[in-house]
Amino acid sequence: MLGICTLAVIPLRAEPSDRSEQVSQVLFGETFKVIEEHRQWRKIKLLYDNYEGWIDVKQYQSITQDQLKHLQSKPFSFCNDLVEFVQNNTHQLVMIPLGANLSFLEEEDINVQGFTFDGHIITDTQPKSNILKTAHMYLNTPYLWGGKTPYGIDCSGFTQMVYKLNGYRLLRDASEQASQGEALSFIEESEPGDLAFFDNEEGNIIHVGIMMENNYIIHAHGHVRIDRLDHLGIFNVDTQRHTHRLRVIKRII
Repeated sequence: MLGICTLAVIPLRAEPSDRSEQVSQVLFGETFKVIEEHRQWRKIKLLYDNYEGWIDVKQYQSITQDQLKHLQSKPFSFCNDLVEFVQNNTHQLVMIPLGANLSFLEEEDINVQGFTFDGHIITDTQPKSNILKTAHMYLNTPYLWGGKTPYGIDCSGFTQMVYKLNGYRLLRDASEQASQGEALSFIEESEPGDLAFFDNEEGNIIHVGIMMENNYIIHAHGHVRIDRLDHLGIFNVDTQRHTHRLRVIKRII
């Protein structure tokens, strides 16, 4: 069974319960495969990054394999406004976030609610120089575990969405993203748009941010913010201390 999200954003939970931890989110227009059922809950695998979790059966629309295949053949089409809305055929509004997938709106057999959109859309892969422009759109977004929107985002959700909006695919978690790209030997080799990863005392990757010019980094820590980066890690300009230990810098693009 396959599905598509037709609400603004729904929580992807660790267990089939409204009280369970949110591990990620499913944004408007995202597609997925249902891999398990439990009462009113469905365990799904997102087709964009293979991330798994539970959603409420009332919060999605089923689609067929042929419909999915057709959607996957189309170029990407993402909302490029911080906050926008679509309107259905009864003139009701559905708020959608930055990065919502709009490619299904032209498909009448899928877009059964007749959603229309007249905001800004991004449809082409952007140069690496655009990464930081997109990243700045999320500045001051509050930190939210599992979040992927300007209303709340976590560190790897931030990097994934920034890259996604520019046409580049990252996995969901920081530890997964650290398996992608080419490792750099020194901070001085880095370019704006590269990813910096940070570990804990056990050596596990627990944080990620996006490199800027002159050894600055933009990342989600409390909120999306800009800090200094040196060979030890992130130096918080407010507390005047290091908060994250640098493990590796990787070039994805």
